Amino acid sequence: MATLMTVPELHQRLDAGERIVLLDVRWVLGRNDGHGNYLAAHLPGAVFVDLPTELADHAEPGRGRHPLPSPERFQEAARRWGINDGDTIVAYDDSGSMAAARAWWMLRNAGAEAVYLLDGGLAAWRAAGYRLEAGEVTAVVGNVSLGDGRMPSITEQEASHWSRQGILLDARAGERYRGEVEPIDPRAGHIPGALSAPTTGNVASDGTFLPAEELRRRFELLGLDENSNVAVYCGSGVTAAHEIAALEIAGFNAALFPGSFSQWSNNAANDVAVGDAPFEDAAAGPSGMSPADGSSVEA
Repeated sequence: MATLMTVPELHQRLDAGERIVLLDVRWVLGRNDGHGNYLAAHLPGAVFVDLPTELADHAEPGRGRHPLPSPERFQEAARRWGINDGDTIVAYDDSGSMAAARAWWMLRNAGAEAVYLLDGGLAAWRAAGYRLEAGEVTAVVGNVSLGDGRMPSITEQEASHWSRQGILLDARAGERYRGEVEPIDPRAGHIPGALSAPTTGNVASDGTFLPAEELRRRFELLGLDENSNVAVYCGSGVTAAHEIAALEIAGFNAALFPGSFSQWSNNAANDVAVGDAPFEDAAAGPSGMSPADGSSVEA
C-alpha cells in the first residue's frame, strides 16, 4: 500500500475526473489560523479537517493532549468529510505533512485502504502552478463504514518497557528529547530508553519526504533492521504519525503510542530521563520553560 501521492499524479487523476476526497488538515501547535488559511486558498474541492475537534477528543491528563476519538465519533467525522466506502483519500497540509499524517494514520487504522499523504502538501501544489480556490467546501455526507485497530499501537504500560524488547523512537525536536525545553507538557525530557529521531529529519527543505533509501539509512543508523519491533511517540501522538509514515516509506512497520509524552509526563509514577542518551538522570518536576514564540509544529 503506497504512503504518498505526488502532486503531478494527483493533478492528473483529478483532471481525468477520478473521484478523490481531499482533506486539508492545516494545523500547528499554538496557532488557530488553519481554517482561516484554508478559506483563503486550498486545493479545489478540499474539505477542511479540524485536528483538535475532529481528529482528537478533549485533552485528559490520563490520555494525553490529543486522545484518539472513539471509532463512532471518527466515523461520523469521516462521513461529514464526504467519504464513501472504497474512496481514494488524499490528506495534505502546509507543514510538511506533520499534521496531515494524523488523518492518514487514523484513516488507515480505521480500515480505509486507499489513503495517501500529498507529498510536499500545499507548497508543492503551489510550486507546480496548479489552481487553488477559496471559501468553504461542504461535502455531501458520505456512507463510509470504519472500524479500529488496523494499525499497531502500544499503551503507556507497554511504552514503559518497550526498549527492552524493541526500539522506541521519540519524534520530537532534540531539545525537547534532551529536556532543555518543554513548551507544554508538565515535565521535560523523554521516556527512559527512547532514542531521539526528530520528524524534521524525515523531510527535505521543500517539505517532501526524503527518498526511501535515505529514510532507510537514517533509521538503520538508529539500529533498526527488518526484525526490529519499533514504536514511536511524540508530544501528543500527532507528529509521531508522520514518523510512522516515514518508517513505512523506508520499509519498516511501527506502532504508535497515542498518548505519547503528554500522557507519560502527566503520570508522576513514570520516570523521565534527560540528556542525549536513552537513559540519563531523572528529570525532577516541571521545567517551567516555554517556547520563544508560543508555537511549534510538534504535538
